[in-house]
Formats: sequence, structure tokens, C-alpha cells
Amino acid sequence: MDEDRVEGSARQALGALHRLVGRLFGDRKTRVEGAAEEEIGKAQNTMGGMKDTLR
Repeated sequence: MDEDRVEGSARQALGALHRLVGRLFGDRKTRVEGAAEEEIGKAQNTMGGMKDTLR
């Protein structure tokens, strides 16, 4: 398994947590930053999957 897949999954989870905290406390900035981090994690996870496929 590629390192990008592991790191991407961790970023997704952290982003989802930030988004949830932002929603709970009504902090729009934290919610938006969490959503962005989650999307970056998804992209990184996908890139790692493509690397695995090419190997």
C-alpha cells in the first residue's frame, strides 16, 4: 500500500473531525477548512491508489 493512501485517509478523517467540530460550535471557518482538508485527503488517497495500480 502506498504511503499516500495512508496519509490521505488520515487527512480525510482529520478533515471530517474539523468539519464536525465547526458544525457543533457554529464556526464556519473551521467547518470550511475541515471540508477542504477532507477533499485534499480524498485526492491524495486516489493518487496513492493510482500509484498502487501502476506498480
